[in-house]
Amino acid sequence: MFAAIKDFLFGPSTPVSQDILDNIKRTVKDHKVVVFSSSYCPYCTSTQKLLQSLNQEATIVEATNEMKRGLSEITGQRTVPNIFISGKHIGGNSHIQDLHRSGELKALLA
Repeated sequence: MFAAIKDFLFGPSTPVSQDILDNIKRTVKDHKVVVFSSSYCPYCTSTQKLLQSLNQEATIVEATNEMKRGLSEITGQRTVPNIFISGKHIGGNSHIQDLHRSGELKALLA
């Protein structure tokens, strides 16, 4: 049953294409702040609003199911938002909000 739910949420358990993995890595490398997101996700919206409030430009990527599976392979995180700053995986919305509250986010964005 879990496999059926996993396949529904993340697509079938086929290997992620190397093109998708390369595209993710290239996007992260080429942009200072990258948020892999879903338009229906309130946590993604919260992350984007935080970055906007800090006047921080970010590359927002609407993540397909295959991209989410690729991100899971790369980061171990299966959910969005999946956030990278200066090539470093930050985590999700709760992680970036914690970094903001602690004052560490501004240093990462500098």
